Amino acid sequence: MKFLVLNGPNINMLGIREPDIYGKRTYEDLLAYVRQGCEKLGAEVSFFQSNHEGDLVTAIQQAYFDHVDGIIINPAAYTHTSVALLDAVKAVGIPTVEVHISDVSQREDFRQVSYIRAACVKTIAGHGFDGYVMAAEYLAALLGGVIGSARS
Repeated sequence: MKFLVLNGPNINMLGIREPDIYGKRTYEDLLAYVRQGCEKLGAEVSFFQSNHEGDLVTAIQQAYFDHVDGIIINPAAYTHTSVALLDAVKAVGIPTVEVHISDVSQREDFRQVSYIRAACVKTIAGHGFDGYVMAAEYLAALLGGVIGSARS
């Protein structure tokens, strides 16, 4: 199994940006945590982060040509604004899980809208870094891979 983990704008600022909401762990900490969780599932994982919408669209399209089995995406602010990300996920047909570190349902009104959700097989929000590993576990089960917990 090959997974691609995509992160949108400002996720690279974890540990600095609003630590009361996103925690004090860094983006590098996130990558290490998710890599370890995917290894426990027997999944290969690659990562991409961009503050630019078009770069994220290109990464989603490239996932198709790279034969990625599942995408885990935290579109960050583009969740609430990007039809382009929605269209890219729909175009490639790769099972995609939307992830948010914080519980967006308990935040500002504008964060209640997710354009990309319509193309995703699941949304996981409010579980911090664990949400990414939960997404990997879900994709592994969906794809018939290892079933169990990568967080243990």
